[in-house]
This record gives sequence, structure tokens and C-alpha cells, in this order.
Amino acid sequence: MSLASIAMYVTPAPLAEATEALWSFLREQLLEAGLSGVPERLSRDIAYDEAWLRPDLLLSQTCGYPYVTRLRGKVRLVATPEYNHPGCSGPLMRSFIIARRDSPFGGIEDLRGKIAAINSPDSNSGANLFRAAVAPLAGGRPFFAGAVQTGSHGASIDAVAAGQADCASIDCITFGNIRRFDPARLEMIRVIAKTPAGPGLPFITAGDASDEQVALLRDALSVAIADPSLAGVRETLGLTDITILSDADYEPLLEFARQAEALGFRDFG
Repeated sequence: MSLASIAMYVTPAPLAEATEALWSFLREQLLEAGLSGVPERLSRDIAYDEAWLRPDLLLSQTCGYPYVTRLRGKVRLVATPEYNHPGCSGPLMRSFIIARRDSPFGGIEDLRGKIAAINSPDSNSGANLFRAAVAPLAGGRPFFAGAVQTGSHGASIDAVAAGQADCASIDCITFGNIRRFDPARLEMIRVIAKTPAGPGLPFITAGDASDEQVALLRDALSVAIADPSLAGVRETLGLTDITILSDADYEPLLEFARQAEALGFRDFG
């Protein structure tokens, strides 16, 4: 039996339910197409990032920066979802840089010497795009006084709201989902800037997957995007389309990191 794990956007609860419904539909499409070993349910037994390099992986979703830094050549790109949240544009997405609502900060330049919250050092939206936005202002010197690592975008929002950090970079999809389903979580924060945009979080499969299997996965996703019975699921997820991107399309994410390093910005302090 293969492994399926789609766990990047499964909170708040309506998203988990919609993701399960999406997988149920995809599973039926794959079985009808003759694919064997398709799991009945999405895995909840392993961490989302542990699924990426599993040899039995059928379908998962990864972050763009881990893809270009350590997964490329070890997994295969299936498709990049498109979302309708503010900050998304086709397969591209950006992050919103947030601060406390009562803070005096008017823009990124006001964050010098402050404490940043990052969900993970290898997060594209929480660290790589954040770094790309800040590096041109750093002048080759440390920009932040320090950083706290929170483990998730939601926790970064909470850290800023509680005054444990001064700022954070939240991907526009997470921000849109929280705004719709848990708006009280945003009451104490505001957006002060936006990061550059880059390709979003791709669906992937195992590195040794055949061309036929990749084509079946893409076909199933394409049907899911168009089928009227999934309209409510797509609305809940904010999912509007998929795009087939190549390794070259994800190269800008590495270029953001290279440019930041060339400008002397290597870490968050």
C-alpha cells in the first residue's frame, strides 16, 4: 500500500475535512484509472515532512524551499496548486510580514534590531521570502537582534500577538485560512509589508515514480479541479486550479537565498 499525506494546510478543522474529501475523490479517480495500492485514507501517523522521502510515497505536498534545497532529484513534481487568497497569483504566492496591531512599525525598515519569529529555518514563506524582503535593507550587517523558532505559522502569529516577537512572515494561504476560519487569532496583529512572490507548494510523488503514475496523478487533480461535486471542497480550501511547473520554475527560490547571502544576510540572528 502506498502512502498519501497532504498535511500542509489542515488547520483549522474545516480544512482537514475538505482535504480528506479531496483525497477521497482523488483516490476514486486513481482506482478507476487502474492504479493499485492507493491508500484509503491520508496518513496521520507521520510528520508531514517525514512523508516526502518515503519510498512508498504516492502523493504529498511540500514547501518550495525544501524542494529546491534537499528534495529535488529525490522526488518528482506532480503539480502546483493555485489558490484564490489575497497574495496568491496563479501558482505564485507571497508572505505577509506582520507586527502587533499597537506597534509603531510602519514598514520593514522599522524592524531593524527587533525580534523575528520564524516557523522553520527551511520554510520558504516563513524564512526564505522573509530574508529576501529584509536583505536589501540590512547593509551587510545583522538586521534582527534575534529570532525565535515557533514550529508553525500559527504559532508565529501567536508569538507576535503575545509580544514574544516583534514580527513574522506568514504565507498568504495560511493567513487567508486563519482570516476565514479563526479571525480572532488575527485581532492583535496587522500586516506591515509583503515579501516578493515565488512558486507555491507543489504536490510531489516518489522519485522513482513512473511517467504513467505522474500522469495519472495530474489527471486526477485536473478532474478534481473541474468536478461540480467538489465545488464546496475547493471553496473551503481556496483551491482554484493546478499548474505544471518544472525545476527551472522553482529556481527563483534559490536565487532569493543567493541574493540575500550576497547582500550579507545569512541568518536571522
